Amino acid sequence: MVCEPEAQRDIAESIGVTPTQVTSPTWVDRVYACNYVYPGGVISLTVKELGDLSATVSYFDQLGLRLGERPDPPALGDGAFVTTDGSVVVRKDYKVLDVDISHLPVQFGDPLQDRSAVAVSVATTVMGCWVGA
Repeated sequence: MVCEPEAQRDIAESIGVTPTQVTSPTWVDRVYACNYVYPGGVISLTVKELGDLSATVSYFDQLGLRLGERPDPPALGDGAFVTTDGSVVVRKDYKVLDVDISHLPVQFGDPLQDRSAVAVSVATTVMGCWVGA
């Protein structure tokens, strides 16, 4: 999953920065979550597991309404969008991934890039490891 050592290595390679800490994952209300802590900020990763396609699409759509959606969504999973703060939400099967970069500086990574590009890179990396993605 998104907090395991393999994901940590792959994400570090994709954005060019190794976290100083990855918090212990939590599992609450069918949400698996952890934070990637960097000297300059935090990326929060969550995966919400839902019971069926209808519930998954509904949850995904509600996030879009609450967080806002930029035009031109990335082609990831079964649907994805970039939020107004540059975070990325991806729907795949009965799961919804949220890559929250709202606690990063506007430019991040090595080389420096817009934090929304970092979110897309992290989401793409996770989806690349997601079985059946």
